[in-house]
Amino acid sequence: MKKRRPPLLHFRSIVRQLSLAGVGAVVLLILLVTTCSPSKSTYHSLFLRLSSNDTAARHLHALTRRPHVAGSKANADAAAYVLETLSSASIPAHIVSYDVLLSYPVHRYLSLSSEAAAPSVSFDLVQEIYPGDPYADVAAEVLPTFHAYARSGTAAGEVVYANYGRVEDFDKLRAAGVNVVGSVVLARYGGIFRGDIIRNAQLAGAIAAIVYTDAKDYGGGARGKWFPNDRWMPPSGVQVGSVFRGLGDPTTPGWASVSDCERVSVDEVVARGLMPGIPSLPVSSRDGEAILKTIGGEVAAADWQGEEGAPVYRLGPGPGFVNLTYLGNETITTIQNVIAVIKGKAEPDRYVIIGNHRDAWTFGAVDPNSGTAALLELAQRLEKLQNRGWKPRRTIVICNWDAEEYHLLGSTEWAEDNREILSSRAVAYLNVDCGVSGPGFHASSTPQLDKLLKEASKKVQDPDNSSQTLYDSWVTSDSPLVGRLGGDGSDYAAFVQHIGVPSVDIRFGRGYPVYHSMYDDFVWMQKYGDPLFHRHVAAASIWGLVALKLADEEFLPFDYMSYASELQQRAKVLENELLGKPVSFSSLYKSIEDFKNAVAKVNSQMKELESKVWLSKWKKEPVKVRELNDRLMLTERAFTDREGLFERPWYKHLIYGPSQHNGYGSESFPGIDDAVKKAETSNTSSSWQSVQHEVWRVARVITQASHVLKGELT
Repeated sequence: MKKRRPPLLHFRSIVRQLSLAGVGAVVLLILLVTTCSPSKSTYHSLFLRLSSNDTAARHLHALTRRPHVAGSKANADAAAYVLETLSSASIPAHIVSYDVLLSYPVHRYLSLSSEAAAPSVSFDLVQEIYPGDPYADVAAEVLPTFHAYARSGTAAGEVVYANYGRVEDFDKLRAAGVNVVGSVVLARYGGIFRGDIIRNAQLAGAIAAIVYTDAKDYGGGARGKWFPNDRWMPPSGVQVGSVFRGLGDPTTPGWASVSDCERVSVDEVVARGLMPGIPSLPVSSRDGEAILKTIGGEVAAADWQGEEGAPVYRLGPGPGFVNLTYLGNETITTIQNVIAVIKGKAEPDRYVIIGNHRDAWTFGAVDPNSGTAALLELAQRLEKLQNRGWKPRRTIVICNWDAEEYHLLGSTEWAEDNREILSSRAVAYLNVDCGVSGPGFHASSTPQLDKLLKEASKKVQDPDNSSQTLYDSWVTSDSPLVGRLGGDGSDYAAFVQHIGVPSVDIRFGRGYPVYHSMYDDFVWMQKYGDPLFHRHVAAASIWGLVALKLADEEFLPFDYMSYASELQQRAKVLENELLGKPVSFSSLYKSIEDFKNAVAKVNSQMKELESKVWLSKWKKEPVKVRELNDRLMLTERAFTDREGLFERPWYKHLIYGPSQHNGYGSESFPGIDDAVKKAETSNTSSSWQSVQHEVWRVARVITQASHVLKGELT
């Protein structure tokens, strides 16, 4: 006969069995949830498979039907197209407007004579319509060739040839005994930002400047083949563009250009050297060559000469004599940024920002609407992901900027308008400008995003070789794998250099010959830039995949060890350049060593949090994850200094910034670089003390970055 269990023991046994059953049910439920719900990586792979070159081509064709310079009706129509496309993709979108100072040409005149007293010949300053041009009917809407924000005025004088108009070029003219004072400078595009060419000419004493597209650099001359029969600039082609050396609206330096805001005068902007004090005009290779033929004097150096078959370039001054007039209209005009938001599910107050500008000097097939087409194709892929259940962990903000061509007005005004909230919430900014101009992938970033870029490129097919990935072709290219975002050539500038947001800029192809001319149209893209639109697809893929990883991964995929390594490397290069000078780098090296230790600590903490077994994942303390991510996000901010660079206070970042004499150029430790250039010129004790001060400033921001990364008070 069996013994009966005591009632209490029997009850406990039943409870234990029920508890085990409950645990089993929970485990089963977790398995079902994780099995039925696609992982983030599954959605990311799906994103890559949803590409469409037909979609990208259709968007580019629609965006480039008319010239659409900032402030024009055609550009407002393009904004409406972008807004409608995003809204129809079920992404809430809206317009954010700013009232900014824009510049338009009213009257231009340029004549040339073999000498001051000789009869002159006037230039027509017109870009010619090419045979079979499908956009001939709207060519009249292209603005006359000009420099935005050029000084209105008239000048007449002998011509001096100044190569690319760099500081070193004017130094060589001075060394050769060529007097620039009172002359008109002729310089060619290609070396530095056009605004710096005009500034350098003005500082050298010139009364006006002419900038031309040399056939050696843009191919519009002796080769005999140009667009539409080849990719090169036609002889009448002209590169237009802004000569404003600041960023954002010239009349609101550092604050947003809302309608009733404080504004400074144009004369004040000119007095600060940000807008030219002398008139200027851009001209074609044909007109530039005609002027060169009238210049005598010493023969220019070999590296100042044109392509084979070109006339001999001489320095001048004269006897060639030009008469130049430019009259412009500077007016407050409304611009429109299009902003769309996909709200994050878990962290809606953390922003991954994707940006591209829309306005173009003419048709803008490469610059910028190859990027806009990729942006819209990317957005439509995100809609398809949402339809299949995907929700980003963090908010994705899609931005289509206006008036970038006038020197980053739309993005800068928005960044200034939202500075404080971006300072506390922006995870990263991902930029595409000239998205596609040819083969070859190129990327620049702040260093903590290098690894993410490389990993993402391994997932994207090379558009020019289907047997390999983008990474495979990228690593075999001649250029450095990842560049740096110190220059101010596109819309990342306000995010990196003013606020300190980790950023990326990507593109396919380098410079292209028809840049900023009326020949940058859909036909050029279809024939030479991307005939099959596969590069547009790849641009959207790598751009979107980086955004998805930043938006979805639990831990932000930032690698600060590469940042520490680069700081160490750049400090060593700088020290070697200044051997024997009265400058100590001990504070800089110590701060970098502290930063390395902080990086090691945060990496260890991340591994510890990630090492928890999957079953206990829901127990992971979300506050710890959030706090660690915030440290990763905010470390880049710590590299900024509220006082900014000396005499350039808008630029706050002390690790990366533009060169003082070339806005397109990127400098490491730009404040130190500025001080060194001055010290090398004056070579005084106080000037070298200024260099030492800048070294200390950089050391201090790196130390602050260490504190932020460690997340501890001292």
